[in-house]
Formats: sequence, C-alpha cells, structure tokens
Amino acid sequence: MNRIFKRLPLAVAVSMALPILAQAQETRLGSVVVTAPVTEAPLTVTTDPKAPRQPLPAHDGADMLKSIPGFSVIRKGGADGDPVFRGMSGSRLNILQDGQDVHGGCGGRMDPPTAYIYPESYDRVTVLKGPQTVLYGGGNSAAVVLFERDIQRMTEPGWSANGSLTFGSWGRNDQIFDAKAGNPDFYARIGATRSDSENYEDGDGKEVHSFYTRWSTTGALGWTPDDNTLLELSFGRSDGEAAYADRGMDGTKFEREHVGVKFDKRNLSPLLQRIEANVYYSYIDHVMDNYSLRQKPATADYSVNNPDRETKGARFVATLTPADQWMFKLGADYKDDLHTLRALQGATPPAYWSQPRAKDLGFDRYGVFAEGTYSLDDVRRVVAGLRFDQHEATDYRKQIKNVTTAAPAGKTMLGSSANPFANADREENLSSGFLRYEQDYAGGAGTWYAGLGYVERFPDFWEFMRATPISGNLTSTADARDFGNLEPEKNTQIDIGANWAVGSVSASVSGFYSKVSDYMLLRWWQVPTPKGGVAVADVRNVDATVYGAEADLTWRFAPSWSATGTLAWVRGSNDTDDTALAQQPPLEGRLALEYNDGTFSYGGLLRVVAKQDRVDVGSGSIVANGRDLGPTAGFATLALNAGWRPNKVTLLTVGVDNVFDRTYREHLSQGSAAIAGYEALSNEIINEPGRTFWLKAQVALD
Repeated sequence: MNRIFKRLPLAVAVSMALPILAQAQETRLGSVVVTAPVTEAPLTVTTDPKAPRQPLPAHDGADMLKSIPGFSVIRKGGADGDPVFRGMSGSRLNILQDGQDVHGGCGGRMDPPTAYIYPESYDRVTVLKGPQTVLYGGGNSAAVVLFERDIQRMTEPGWSANGSLTFGSWGRNDQIFDAKAGNPDFYARIGATRSDSENYEDGDGKEVHSFYTRWSTTGALGWTPDDNTLLELSFGRSDGEAAYADRGMDGTKFEREHVGVKFDKRNLSPLLQRIEANVYYSYIDHVMDNYSLRQKPATADYSVNNPDRETKGARFVATLTPADQWMFKLGADYKDDLHTLRALQGATPPAYWSQPRAKDLGFDRYGVFAEGTYSLDDVRRVVAGLRFDQHEATDYRKQIKNVTTAAPAGKTMLGSSANPFANADREENLSSGFLRYEQDYAGGAGTWYAGLGYVERFPDFWEFMRATPISGNLTSTADARDFGNLEPEKNTQIDIGANWAVGSVSASVSGFYSKVSDYMLLRWWQVPTPKGGVAVADVRNVDATVYGAEADLTWRFAPSWSATGTLAWVRGSNDTDDTALAQQPPLEGRLALEYNDGTFSYGGLLRVVAKQDRVDVGSGSIVANGRDLGPTAGFATLALNAGWRPNKVTLLTVGVDNVFDRTYREHLSQGSAAIAGYEALSNEIINEPGRTFWLKAQVALD
C-alpha cells in the first residue's frame, strides 16, 4: 500500500483537540463534501472553497476549479495546472483575486494565475460563464472567475477564527488559518496557508516527479464607520517550489508580493446606490532551473531562468438606479503590466541574482464599460453591456529566437537574431458587448435565458512572444506571424439555458454556440540544440467553431439523502484547416450520492470520462509544449468519503480517491519529460495519482 498518512499521529491529536476548543454560538461550517458545484443562477456558479472537496485538490486554484462542470486542467504533475473552461484557456479565461489581475511570469506557463491562488483562504468562488459580462476586463471569451473574501461590518467587538489541517497519501500535509478581530469601526484580518506533498504514484506504482511546497500569508486593515462604508488596505506574500513531470526545469521560486486598497460606499442617494474603487500592485519573482529539484542531465549545462512581472491596476464602478425598473453599472479600469527576464547557462550553477534584468514585453490597457438591467415586469428582464478597451503592447527585446535550416545537411537548429521589432509599439482599440433576456417561470421556481455576446481579445504575453518571424518551419500548416500582424481574436457567442428548483429536485442546463474569427492557435515541435532539444512554437490566426453544454440535476429523494449528476461536453473545430480544434476536453459525467443527517455523512463520487479522438497532433495552447499528442482512452474513477460533525463548528472528514487504483490519463495532460531516476518516457502522457487516502479536520470559532 502507498504511503498513507505520513503524519497521522499529529492528525489524530488535532482531531481530539478540536471538539474541546469549539465553543461558537452558531453553525459556521457548511456542506461536508463538495463533489460537483451546480448552477443556481443564469450563467453563474458559486462554490465555497473552504468546504472539503473530492477528489482532493492540490493547493492551487486550478485543481479546485476542476470540480466545477465545464472545467478541465492542463496537467503537469502534482500542482500548478492550467485551467480550461469549455475548451478555452489562457487569457480567454480571466482570473481575479480579490479584484486583482494575477499574471504568471513563466514564458512556458509554469505558473499560471491560479498557481498564486490558495483557494481555502477565500470565502467564495464565482464563475460567470461566457462573454455575458463586461465588468471585469476585456477579452473574457470563456468566463470570468472571481476568488473573493467576504467583508461584513462587525456589530460588536469580538473575534473569529477558522482553520483546517489535511493529511493524506504521498506525504500530503496542508495547514490553513484565518483570524479576524475588531469592533464596528475597525478590523484586522490575518491568514496563512501551507501545502506540502511528495511525489505521487500512479495506479501502476510508477513514481511521478511532482512534489511541491507552497505557502502564503495575507493581511488586511479595515475601517467601517457605518453600515454603508468600507475602506480596506490588504497585503500578502507567498512563495514555494514545485517539481514538474512535463518539462526540463522545475520551479524553485514562486514569490509574489501584493498590496491593494479598496473603497466601497453604499446607499448614497436614491440615484447613486453604490460606488466601488480599488487600486492594486502585484510583483511576481519566479525562478526555474534544471538542477535544484532534479538530477541535471549529464549532457546539459546548468540552466536558470528568472522572469519577473510587475502589474499595477485600478478600477472604479458606480451603480445607478434612475428608476425602479432600471439599474446601471458604469465604470473604468486600468492595467499596466511589465515582464522582464534574465536567463543564464554555464558549467556551474549561475549566480543569476547578480545579473541585470532585460525587459521583453510591456502592456497597457485602459477600459470603460457600462452594464445595465431593465425589468420589463416582475418576471422578465433584459441585461446588456458594452465595453471599450485601448490596448498597447511594446516589444523591448533586442534578440529573438528563430529556427534555421543549415545547408547542405538540411539540419534544423535553434538560434537567435536581431529583433526587427525592437521597441515597436502595437495599439488596438477593441470592443465587447452582450445582450441577454431572462424570464422567471413556474411561479419563480425557475429562470430561462438567452444571450448574445461579442468579445474582441488582444494577444497576450505568451502569444506575442511566439508571434515573431521563424524560418525553416517543420510543418506546412505553421504560419509564423510578426509582432505587428497577429490579429485580435473575435468571438461571437450565443448562450442559452434554464434553472429550475421545486421541492426535492433542482436542475440546470446551459448551452453555447461560438464562432471565433482569428482564433490564435499555436503549433509546437521539437528542435535539436547542441546539448539536446527544445520545444518551440509559432502562432497564427484561424477561424474556429466551438459549441457545447453543461447540465446538472440534484434530487433529495429521502430525508438526509441526495443524489447529484452533472454532464459537460464541448466540441471544437478548426474551420480554416478543416480539422478538430486542438486541446479540447472529452465528454465528462459525474454522479454523486450523499447521506448527511447533520452529524454524520457518507458519500461517493463516480466520475466517467469518454475517449477523445478529435485531435490535431502538434497544435495546442500557450502552455509550454501544450499540444495534442494523440487520442486518449476513456476512464472511470470512484471516490468515497465520510464525515463527522461533533458540534456546530468542528468537522472531520476522511476519504479515498481512485478507490480501485486505476491507471489513467487526462486528455489535457502534458507529455512527460525524460527525468533521471523516473520511469516515464519522453512524450508519454502523465498518469494521474493512484489510490489516495486523506483526512481533513476543520474548526471555526467566534
């Protein structure tokens, strides 16, 4: 049996102590295990990230999101996968952390935005599907994801705290703590998280290079002079390291520092209901190398990359109610984003910290937006929005990589040359908008809706980095672009759906149909170098069609018993090349059964994933080497859990994921790298963890 509960004695001690500590006045802990969050409002899914979750997620935001129907993850091993919604990833999916834009530093997406998000330190996660809002930046063709903390004015002096401990197979060991203290006028909040795991093993007992250790600290000081006013200063710092099975380097530093100021004023007048303003600053310092967390290949030099990213932003929104049936949100936002890099190689580990940084790409965006709701009557309403953004990108690179073919041998090699676009600017004025009709039916038991959305997306950092001239392309479908002529992506999408809840049954269904002009598609291939090889890519515009659906049904068929089923399906086509659109997840269904009498709970989750044979081998996403490798087989896994709530504020849960120790692979998993000491073969898709046991203890105190 694998390594189960490496630190079990400590977990047992904690589980014995928590009931003694718990003395709260009201229930603070909600549902026992979240197996499949469901849609409760049009195009909106809200879930509690503090609730125990099965299968047990990694420490990051992507692994938490994959429990929501429609989400998948481009897997790299243990942590820091890239989230995908409805087959779309990267900047098509906007991730906001307490109102702050989060961007990773790695040119190969070693650290996507969700790598810097520790879900359990937040109170609520909201997913807004499709291009059906303009309130949260431009280019959000797939969805917007909001990680948020609740802020409520205290009615009297006091304090509250909550925390959790998680232990499991492969040395899994997480600690979470949050505390708040204050009075009706002032408050202070602090929080800390730490997550640690060793390498996991797949169902065949094969060890995967996947260990990680990550930690974060956050704090906030707030002023609430009355029920309608809030002024908050927030700050935080995080860091860690992570091993990756899909590439030749590991992440040895993920340092992020951030600070923000938020102001919120409500009920100013009958016309002006609310004003919201926030400014923020975020700095990411990321280090990756090929020797600290693995054995360096004998034929390779010591190699270090140290990118950093500085992001500054601001946002202002005013909510107006000029009449009973009207509500408007008017606002503006701004973001400044600069990326730099220092990369060194040598016969000994380079002293990278003593070297100067070189700017490569910088971005500025100014946006204005308006979103309104008009109530036709008590059951019918129209929601619409319009947004305009001015984008500017500057290419600071003096040198760019290129691929050449040496004559007469015909050998393809990777080199560099002067950048003809050094210090060039690229400006675009882009627009987005939507119109949606909603109607309640069955006496308010349900709502159906239909919406039309349009969004224009500016190329992101990763696309621009590969939108430079490349000669000697290895495939006829590759079409290199330069800094100036990679076209913005334009997505026109129809969203339809309905929600319904009567008695013991609730359900929702949502579907979409999307036509994308100038879809930015990457093509990856391996290029030899004097000491091995490297994955390179170019990016080009194609036209695409994407459509799909999500559905869920919950039936509370007996006292304390409920069953939930969900289904997610998406199909994408590359219309330009008359082939499948790359990196599309397969059909997936989940069936969860739960018993919960308020004290004891038992549950199970069956996950069934179909095969995927619609592929475009070699094409893919902005993730390094993130391409279709070929068809993948379907699979099914079973997970079981049990919980005990000895009192209102204490919750103990245990579970086992992948009960039958299946060996399986996710379709969007990366190809594995050849790593000394591991059995994985180059280009083999990374297998998921085998049978995994876990225990979680939570307490919430007032």
